[in-house]
Amino acid sequence: DPQETLKNLEDSTAALLPLGGEGENTSGYKGFGYATLVEILSSALQNGIFLKDTAGVIEGDQKRLKVGHFFLAINVNHFTPLKMFNRTTGTIMRTLRNSKKAPGKNRIYTAGEKEYYSEKVRKKQGIPINKSLQEDIKTMQKELGLFSYNFPF
Repeated sequence: DPQETLKNLEDSTAALLPLGGEGENTSGYKGFGYATLVEILSSALQNGIFLKDTAGVIEGDQKRLKVGHFFLAINVNHFTPLKMFNRTTGTIMRTLRNSKKAPGKNRIYTAGEKEYYSEKVRKKQGIPINKSLQEDIKTMQKELGLFSYNFPF
């Protein structure tokens, strides 16, 4: 029950575990290390907020997240030839997708794969806009006097 889980998280009667879970048996310490590194790079490196402070602050009637971001660019050729990197990466992704599936599942998606297929569909069919956003766009259109624009909704 997602609502119950959120309530328990807010009440501090539940917690999320990092990659690997809890303890030594499932190598939870590795996930804790990854999570800590991400926290440091996304907050301490740019003097931003961290840990529980990223839950959001109330400003007027809006809750805004004031989180930091970290981006890393790696020149693969400094480590290995790009062709070899691409081949190894492709093998990793194919191996993951060809792993044993969970009961009732016929597909394993790897990182970015669903987004790739979604992008292909949206290039052909356009980007879906929910009713609430459609109304916001119409309101802004009126407020800004942008009547030369015709939206298909």
